[in-house]
Amino acid sequence: MSVGFALLGLLENGPRHGYDLKRSYDKAFGRDRALHYGQVYTTMARLLKNGFVEVESEPGEGPERKRYAITDAGVTDVREWLARPEKPEPYLQSTLYTKVVLALMTGRDAAEVLDTQRAEHLRLMRVLTKRKTEGDFADELICDHALFHLEADLRWLELAAARLDRLATTLRP
Repeated sequence: MSVGFALLGLLENGPRHGYDLKRSYDKAFGRDRALHYGQVYTTMARLLKNGFVEVESEPGEGPERKRYAITDAGVTDVREWLARPEKPEPYLQSTLYTKVVLALMTGRDAAEVLDTQRAEHLRLMRVLTKRKTEGDFADELICDHALFHLEADLRWLELAAARLDRLATTLRP
């Protein structure tokens, strides 16, 4: 996900300070990976330079505090981004595939590589299922997305295990 688009989208509800943007981002999107303050301010500087936000200064005593507001160009950019589909990523040659092939090529046990990976996938699926049942609705949706991907990976692991002999044959010189 693009942090810039997320911050712009958060600004559509009204101007905010950088620390407010960080808190809102973390609450909505940063459950597993919180945003660093430095990333907020470097992103806002880039958005300001590109004309997608403007700075509103607050009157009062003390150090000047910046409040960011989205511009019309920023609103247009977010609208276009939301309407644009993401490119599906099929992971045609994953690290796991590379490990299986290298195990076969070096005489190691490729089935063991697959079994180890399967165990790790199942462990993570248990963690996500627990989080899903204990969390809020956003956690449920986030975990469902991850679980579906892990299920697809498990199907591939089973298929690859069933085809190891055939793969080994194709790798022989």
